[in-house]
Amino acid sequence: MNLDYKPPGPIAKSFMKDESFVRGIRGPVGSGKSVTCCMEIMRKAVNQAPNSAGVRRTRWAVIRNTNPQLKTTTIKTWRDWFGDEVGKFVWSPPYTHLVNFSLPDKTSVELEVIFLALDKQEDVKKLLSLELTGVWLNEARELPKSIVDACTMRVGRFPSMRDGGPSWFGVIMDTNAPDETHWWGIMAGEVPAPEYMQAEEKMLLVKPDDWTFFSQEGAMKEKKDENGGLLGYEKNPKAENTANIQPDYYEKIILGKTPQWVKVYVLNQYQALMDGKPVYQTFRKESHVATSPIEPIDGVEVIVGIDFGRTPSAVFTQQLHSGRWAVFHEVIGQDMGAGRFAEVLKREISRNDWDKHTFKFVGDPAGNQMAQTSEQTPFMILRAAGINAQPAPSNDAIMRVEAVEGVLNRMSDGYPAMKISPSCVVLVSGFEGGYQYKRTYNMGQERYDERPSKNRFSHIHDALQYAFLGGGEGRRVVFGMAKSASHTTVERVGSPLTRQRKARLARGRRVAGL
Repeated sequence: MNLDYKPPGPIAKSFMKDESFVRGIRGPVGSGKSVTCCMEIMRKAVNQAPNSAGVRRTRWAVIRNTNPQLKTTTIKTWRDWFGDEVGKFVWSPPYTHLVNFSLPDKTSVELEVIFLALDKQEDVKKLLSLELTGVWLNEARELPKSIVDACTMRVGRFPSMRDGGPSWFGVIMDTNAPDETHWWGIMAGEVPAPEYMQAEEKMLLVKPDDWTFFSQEGAMKEKKDENGGLLGYEKNPKAENTANIQPDYYEKIILGKTPQWVKVYVLNQYQALMDGKPVYQTFRKESHVATSPIEPIDGVEVIVGIDFGRTPSAVFTQQLHSGRWAVFHEVIGQDMGAGRFAEVLKREISRNDWDKHTFKFVGDPAGNQMAQTSEQTPFMILRAAGINAQPAPSNDAIMRVEAVEGVLNRMSDGYPAMKISPSCVVLVSGFEGGYQYKRTYNMGQERYDERPSKNRFSHIHDALQYAFLGGGEGRRVVFGMAKSASHTTVERVGSPLTRQRKARLARGRRVAGL
């Protein structure tokens, strides 16, 4: 078998030359990542030491998160380079390519490649029973860290030591950029672990010495004005694999795409990306997120917004002079009730030496309702734990969103009225698109839900909304609407909220008086 292949760039070349036990490569779409991994599998097969019979035997598993993606993307890429001429492909699950060919040195290569999708329980069980030389995790951002850990236990098992053992064994991975809370970026040391993450969880994401992560250059670069505003994009001369794609490929695929989409798939930047409309479309990270962590100011009340539920969340804020807000800390609980979360909040305050500050806790008004399994409300539980939390003046979803939107759009003394600490990773990711209106289709027409979707970003954003309502931003919304009600107004085109503005205005005066 003759292969005419050259790595698509210096990063891909370094990835292939690296001998780490686990290694991953992250890059933009079209950068040659998947083909690089295909070639690495074949290279390791050819470089495996022959056994006593002169046969170089290896066995690999190739993993994708779903069966459709496995068949239409991963297997297709593999077979573009290695078809039936090098061995029989078995199309019954688990899909397997039995590669067999001879080398000029009179030895032969026997490579078994097993393709698995993890949306089927039988494939997961199959993975946990395999004895492998190596594993390729294709599009690793779609896979949990637990799968990577499971794979590390299955490699190095083939060929057996009786047959000489593997010359190399390990796990290779490729991916487009995930969001900033993903295990990949944390382990690579490219993004900090979220503040809410417990110490035990952080320890599990410390990169072992024999793991290496590679990052390709973005295919394009942002063009910005003197104020940091985005003007457009230009080609990046350091981009990889440009010889194998059309010269105007990237210029064409970014047309009509959101900045968030471009960041992930073209610029190779960490970014939350969802199939929906961002709730806060005027958010700009370069304007609204500070360049360094924010600390609370002495003598200014700290307003803490709280959202209840099994994923309780809290946002620590301060309302400064001239209507400016500083958002400096986030806390997110996992599978816990109000009692445990109260202890978490107190620990956070003590750990950060914030005891000297005056606090105002504002929570979801629904927290005044008793659960069927308890005679205590979340507010009662918090107060019993020493946190004197009060319900926000309103639980109106539209009012809450517009309270935050009003701060986003406001300037104070020539500066944005909101600054968020970069340590609030989940909150920022939600602003960038994770907190969104779900896209739906009706009779072929694209629509969006009128209320934000409930997902892992919604809890922390609900908490921020309660904090802002507790600081009086709801009154700004109501009085601002009432003041302009007699004038001709132009509503935002396409906003899911516009159909409910009149109803909100009608009840606004009642809400403001609470």
